Amino acid sequence: MKFNKWTIGLAAVGVVSLASAARADERMSQVQTALSNTTISGYVSSSFNWAISPGDYQHSPAGFIPYQGTYARGSAAKENGFNLDVVKLSIAKPQDESQYASGYQIDLLFGPDAYGYDRLTDTYDGFAIQQAYIALRTPIGNGIDWKVGVFNSPIGYESFDAGNDPNYTRSWGYAIEPTTFTGVLGTYKINDQWAVSAGIANTANGIMNGRAGDNGFHKDWNKTLMATLSYTAPASWGSMAGSTLDAGVIYGFGGTDRFFPYHANGNQVNYYGGATLNTAWKPLKLGVALDYVHNLNGGENFTTYYTEADVFAAGVYGTYKATDKLNLNARVEYVKGELNTEVHGGGSSSSTVDGLSVTGTVDYAMWANVISRLELRWDHLGKNFSPLGFNDEISPLKEDSVGFYANIIYKF
Repeated sequence: MKFNKWTIGLAAVGVVSLASAARADERMSQVQTALSNTTISGYVSSSFNWAISPGDYQHSPAGFIPYQGTYARGSAAKENGFNLDVVKLSIAKPQDESQYASGYQIDLLFGPDAYGYDRLTDTYDGFAIQQAYIALRTPIGNGIDWKVGVFNSPIGYESFDAGNDPNYTRSWGYAIEPTTFTGVLGTYKINDQWAVSAGIANTANGIMNGRAGDNGFHKDWNKTLMATLSYTAPASWGSMAGSTLDAGVIYGFGGTDRFFPYHANGNQVNYYGGATLNTAWKPLKLGVALDYVHNLNGGENFTTYYTEADVFAAGVYGTYKATDKLNLNARVEYVKGELNTEVHGGGSSSSTVDGLSVTGTVDYAMWANVISRLELRWDHLGKNFSPLGFNDEISPLKEDSVGFYANIIYKF
């Protein structure tokens, strides 16, 4: 092993030994090797929102969650003004191709949307951990890739990261899906077309390290289970080659995990099916997303009655690449919610609401590494709708709302 002249000089006067210097040099070399494979990336997102025709919660950038009465994650109130949405910093070491490969992924969020991401916490400090997991591979068959820690939901057409979505505002389908899990997820690629994943986690409510509760008491064992199946069209599909089909189900505790008996403390189940389709007309891509959640948030337990909410959302997407820099994106979505109420001691009632949303987005890449887009969104909800199923006199929402949005995202 070669040493520099300063190390040799210190060894000569007895300050250090060559053996200890060799060990230190080896450790430093290992650290440098690890850091050389580390990647740093992220984005800064800013926006302008204008509620042209406000419809109470409906003009939220992430849509309104029927029968929940709150914004979706990543959508703090932003109407009629300029906003910093979120700053994301990702630090990662990707896995290599070895049989026992390892790595990690850390995604940190800063800013107002960091608060909205974990929608069931009451504190706001402008910081959240979106993901933090260890990536491992085991050489079973074609190899199983594992995520151990906190990871994003394996289902859904859209994501928290607006720059990865065709539109700036989120869909109703996204609003009723789980966000993150604390647990283990394994993915196995059967062949070039088929892949499956399965996992187990603590809860489905997005609370990091959360535990299932039962009227304020943690259950000894009540875990969330998930599974997905995906298909990628082969070259034999012609113009549709590369199209994807996805399906998944998640079942687990969706309650608030609070120490109050009148809060939700039950399980919910989410079903998802989606597709992204290439067409014979190359500039045009289509998409579809179907979401259904039974017993959203695990139901609400009040002192006199119990409520259970089911929500179905269906969205159709279209993207037209007009030029190398210009994309035109559209989304049409239908949502239907049903609220069933059972009065303690006898009696029950139910109410339903449906809604329609149409979103159009112009995306023009004017600057390098920058997403710049303008968006117009119209929402319509039935006039008898209210967040918790009460009548219009208690908590009315307007039927229609129109919102205009401008969004700038710099990716690094």
